[in-house]
Amino acid sequence: MRYALMLCASLAATPAVAGVEEALTDHILPGYAGFTEEAQALAEVAQQDCTAPALRDPWNAAFDAWTEIGDVRMGPSETGALSVAFWPDTRGFTPKTLARMISGEEEAGRDPQAFAEVSIAARGLFALERMLYDEDLSGYEAGSYACTLVQTITADLAAQAGALESGWREGFADVLRSAGEDGNTTYLSEDEALRALYTQILSSLEFTADTRLGRPLGTFERPRPARAEAWRSGRSLRNVVMDAAAAAALAHALADWELPETEAAMARLREVADRVTDPAFQDIDDPTARLRVEIVQQHIRALADAVELEIGLPLGLTPGFNSQDGD
Repeated sequence: MRYALMLCASLAATPAVAGVEEALTDHILPGYAGFTEEAQALAEVAQQDCTAPALRDPWNAAFDAWTEIGDVRMGPSETGALSVAFWPDTRGFTPKTLARMISGEEEAGRDPQAFAEVSIAARGLFALERMLYDEDLSGYEAGSYACTLVQTITADLAAQAGALESGWREGFADVLRSAGEDGNTTYLSEDEALRALYTQILSSLEFTADTRLGRPLGTFERPRPARAEAWRSGRSLRNVVMDAAAAAALAHALADWELPETEAAMARLREVADRVTDPAFQDIDDPTARLRVEIVQQHIRALADAVELEIGLPLGLTPGFNSQDGD
């Protein structure tokens, strides 16, 4: 408590909006630029060699870049992120849509512009994961329709990345920066902009604990390992840790003071994550393996608690609505 009071005193003369600019310039805008760069690199490789073995490394690099900003669901990415990362796919639309397109050799799969109108289930990182890692889909050969479809999906992903980056850099960033100014009907005060960004941090951590980890954990009697995020590519744990690290990085960008509890919580999270035996969570029907994943889940929540203590409490912030709340 004394630590929180000291923070309150030190921040008394500091404009709350000070953290908005740092969040943009240190985290969000570089994050979208990095994702655009990796998505374009993936698309370029696909034009040279569309086969699954050739694309797995650049696809993982693009997914890594996405974790930096994928859980920031506001402005252009409030809805625009859905076609980049359509997950969870609770009804299995992605494999069904891809299989239909391939069997029917649908023309949209050859045209990146037309492909932008295709169902989001066939677009983005998770459609590509199916094409690159699913045993039933990844054995396609160069020159096949499936090969062309993969080239189209990667080109579409690069276009989406560029559009999101442009939407932030050339539009929504200024909406956040001008919070409280005349004409800004989105954020009527500086505190509203700060609260919106703070909400992204806690919503990301909540989504990771409840969905990225909660879905595969299921219940003790009925674990659901096939519901893990990106388990075919073995990214489930990697995504958990990287998304948590991105949330912590955004917290650091919002605060112009030290966050020792948040840093310690992130360090403990990495330690317990290193003890997980299967990074795809496919062994959680084993009680010992399940316990290790549950401990990771507990540390995700502990990280959220640390952020609330070190940012929310001193600034008097509570999270607002976030587009992931309904997932």
